[in-house]
Amino acid sequence: MRIAVLGATGKVGHLIVEQAVERGHEVVALVRRPEAYTPPGQGTVEVRKADVAKPESFPDLSDVDVVISALGISKGDGPGTLIAGAKVLAGLPVRTLSLGALGSGVSTGAGGGMYQAIMKMVIGKQLQEKADADKIALDGGATVFHAPDLQVGGISAMRRNIPLDNYLKPFWPPRVSRATAAALMLDEAEQPKRGATILVPVGKAR
Repeated sequence: MRIAVLGATGKVGHLIVEQAVERGHEVVALVRRPEAYTPPGQGTVEVRKADVAKPESFPDLSDVDVVISALGISKGDGPGTLIAGAKVLAGLPVRTLSLGALGSGVSTGAGGGMYQAIMKMVIGKQLQEKADADKIALDGGATVFHAPDLQVGGISAMRRNIPLDNYLKPFWPPRVSRATAAALMLDEAEQPKRGATILVPVGKAR
């Protein structure tokens, strides 16, 4: 499978690229500054310059099977980055998967009261943009992953994607490792089970 990864320089995006290569996939890393990108030590990764703020010069992706977006808001980015990314992805002729955040938009409150309070304190200003970007992605047919608090850790052997409607609200703030979230996005890319819907990645890290 040929997989394009948007946001390949981020903490989750880097793991998606690394794990995709380990699984034997061909990977296209979409980054703003190709000259500053360091691909994983093993495998071959094609690098293409891609800036969602400049959609007119976004690379052609008709040669890939799926696009996985782990796009985030980097230091120095102004508002609108996530929305711009969602609009670009919605216009692509390929299947797309996008990383979002539990506690934004339709999943507000799904992580429990303590978790939602933490979300408001930590990324309160970004919650509305995340919600707006998710709506654009879903309307465009993407599968959106509402990940809870992302932690350092290994890949959970008991990982699974749970549809938001079936996700049971926890008492304690939920967490998942970045590696597990990356693995679950790749699992869905390899064997699609859901269409335009919201999934919650869960699983205890090793």
